[in-house]
Amino acid sequence: MRLRALLDTDALGLKLLGGEDELDRSVRGVMTTDLRDPSRYLSGGELVLTGLAWRRDATDSEPFVRILVQAQVAALAAGEAELGSVPEDLIQACARHRLPLFAVNESVAFATVTEHVVRQVSGERAGDLAAVVDRHRRMMTSGPAGGGPDVVLDLLGSDLDLRAWVLSPTGRPVAGPKTAGPALPAEVCAKLAAEHLAATRAGRRAPHRLPLGSTTYSLFPVRGSGPRPAVAGAGRLPQPSRDVRETVLSDWLLAVEADAGDWAEERLDLLYGVTQLIAVERDRRDAARTVRRRLAQEVLELVQTGAAPAEIAARLRVAAPVLLPGLGAAPHWQVVVARVEWEDDGTETGPVAQTLLEEILVDPLATGPEHADRIAVAHTGDEAVALVPLPAVSTEHDGSEAGILAEALLESVREPLSAGLDGDGRVTLGVSAAVHSAEGLRGALEEARHARRVAAARPGRVCAAGHQELASHVLLLPFVPDDVRRAFTARLLDPLRDYDRRHRAELIPTLEAFLDCDGSWTRCATRLHLHVNTLRYRVGRIEQLTGRDLSRLEDKLDFFLALRMS
Repeated sequence: MRLRALLDTDALGLKLLGGEDELDRSVRGVMTTDLRDPSRYLSGGELVLTGLAWRRDATDSEPFVRILVQAQVAALAAGEAELGSVPEDLIQACARHRLPLFAVNESVAFATVTEHVVRQVSGERAGDLAAVVDRHRRMMTSGPAGGGPDVVLDLLGSDLDLRAWVLSPTGRPVAGPKTAGPALPAEVCAKLAAEHLAATRAGRRAPHRLPLGSTTYSLFPVRGSGPRPAVAGAGRLPQPSRDVRETVLSDWLLAVEADAGDWAEERLDLLYGVTQLIAVERDRRDAARTVRRRLAQEVLELVQTGAAPAEIAARLRVAAPVLLPGLGAAPHWQVVVARVEWEDDGTETGPVAQTLLEEILVDPLATGPEHADRIAVAHTGDEAVALVPLPAVSTEHDGSEAGILAEALLESVREPLSAGLDGDGRVTLGVSAAVHSAEGLRGALEEARHARRVAAARPGRVCAAGHQELASHVLLLPFVPDDVRRAFTARLLDPLRDYDRRHRAELIPTLEAFLDCDGSWTRCATRLHLHVNTLRYRVGRIEQLTGRDLSRLEDKLDFFLALRMS
């Protein structure tokens, strides 16, 4: 706003005492002070309000005005309440330094002037930023020249004094301001992501606010980049029409270092516009994954259908340059299998698991898209399968080959994901050992699937298991003596087989399906086309005949091994 506009507002009670030629100066803020030297609190462009408590005699006016001029303030407004009128020495000092001077009537509170200036300046800044954002949106939708979300976050910082970051659902920094101080600590990112996921699952309206120490953060969901829905009061978005479980583990969020609880609708509307702009970049990065996903899908189909190793090897040679540009020889590969499950939900969750696994496999300390360019994830049914190339596989001191470690994948994402699963969902992962050729991929896939089942047998919402943990049972089963194998399986399975023969009860198929569904009553009943109560009766009969408890991890594993050995 211009200084001239202040005189046009009668409610402010301002009277111009000098500087008429300078009334086209821009006002970028307001500050009230009675300090003799307020320079440390000035950044330029302010309207300075003072009650003149700093003035002891006429000689104080000149140095005070000189300090304001050096700080490049826009103007000085002096209150008349303290001295009855503005001293002539102050008027003369302002005239000498060409600093506009206003008198504030004693009936007008400084708070009234401050509120008016802040409201006008914030509105103008928001309008300017909205115009810049609109231009940037058009640039980003037409090509990569827009510079990505980092540019928009820098604009938020420079034009609205808002520090903001874009985070993935696991709390990984996707983008942040390059000119606004240090990055967010990892533990803060995790807490912000956890709060966002929990609030989204609970159906609370955004923005979600989270105090951490002396700082409050406001969290805005980054959803699809289509037209923005109609505003549902106070600038807030209505709840999405799709089941939140389809998006909660894949949506980004915008974390703003400010309390949006008392923001005006215009400012909230602006921030939602920024999230739509960021969603354009999200969609672009998703589109860039298409080739890698297709490669992974082709390899997975070849492996699952038992294609010749030569055919699989040819497809891997195509995939290697895409995933690891510049790599000379074909790399080693690891397979990671993930599954997302919701209680009482029979819908296919493979696409959700696919998106989540792509996120989990990115280095949690990495920012930007380039670190995700080496990940190819396919999905089949409720399962996501990742084909991860390793440019060089080193050998650890214990002789095992290094690579992706199951627990390390979940270390930084367990807190936010547990919040997002909110009591009725699970994420389980299994990781294979590295393989050196196409011939090993089928075994690696089975190994990763077995590891995921082991993880699913554990308590907790987010669990993983690696190939190292399988070495103690699955990989050693062929070396167990035949008489031990027969005795073990007979003790557990013979009572069930006998009962099935006499009653045609299908307890063995029920047991297999129950373990394969990781103990999910709903999914198992759906697979077997049974009522849940019928399934519960069969499982109860299994437990009665064997003396085991299928809610216990140890008994689940024993049944799993018995079925494998039979």
